[in-house]
Amino acid sequence: MQNTTLPSWIDQPAIYQIIIKGRLDANWTEWFDNLTISVAKDKSETVFTTLTGPIMDQGVLHGLLGRIRDLGLTLLEVRRLGAGDSCTPAAREN
Repeated sequence: MQNTTLPSWIDQPAIYQIIIKGRLDANWTEWFDNLTISVAKDKSETVFTTLTGPIMDQGVLHGLLGRIRDLGLTLLEVRRLGAGDSCTPAAREN
């Protein structure tokens, strides 16, 4: 296996967007580490939920993804916005 060096920013706190298929209401906010929850529909009227907010490191991110898996939710996208980017949820094109 090739030894590669990861960029120094990879395990630093950053703003993330996690997009899942279906609807989660605000009651799930605490369970998902107080990330902002927003619900929208795409052009085909499919409902999706975006979890947005600061995530401290890769371990926390994997924990959140594990919760999504454990609930049987469909993960559509994970986007690292960066430390200084906006927390505004992205509109899905599909």
